[in-house]
Amino acid sequence: MISSWGEKILRLDAELSQSISIAEKRGSLRRFAIIFAHSGDSWFWILGLGLLWWLGSRVWQTMAITMLVGILITAGLVFVLKFTIRRPRPAGEWGSIYRKTDPHSFPSGHAARAAMLALVAIGLAPVWLGILMVVWAVLVISARVAMGVHYLSDVLVGALIGITTGFLALFIQSTFSL
Repeated sequence: MISSWGEKILRLDAELSQSISIAEKRGSLRRFAIIFAHSGDSWFWILGLGLLWWLGSRVWQTMAITMLVGILITAGLVFVLKFTIRRPRPAGEWGSIYRKTDPHSFPSGHAARAAMLALVAIGLAPVWLGILMVVWAVLVISARVAMGVHYLSDVLVGALIGITTGFLALFIQSTFSL
């Protein structure tokens, strides 16, 4: 049972999220948001990191394996939370693939994955790539709300989960020399 205080917070979350939504608008900002909203998809990253591991030097292979381990840990944690909490996604038309395959919004798996990948990049990649990944993560996280598939609280908690699992992935990498 949610208290009246909890209901007020959820209502404010929905209002703030709706106020930054551009899912129903036309223009280049919407197209830009769509690209970033999709760029955090797990299949894309698993494929890309697999190629990086296959074609890269030992340094890049280490980063790819660490990121893959992070993706698996993050996905497991997000999955358990989503199916425990079962918060429905915001109403909307855009993102039907996400709405059909995963009707739950809290926490955002894309935000968690993006934050985790950025943190691992900061820890293992060249500085320029770490900075680029942080900028990319902020854009992915923002785009998920802008395109109406997540509430603001979904992505904020998702990012916190991603930061936590990023540190865990780096710890596992340093402990087991992946």
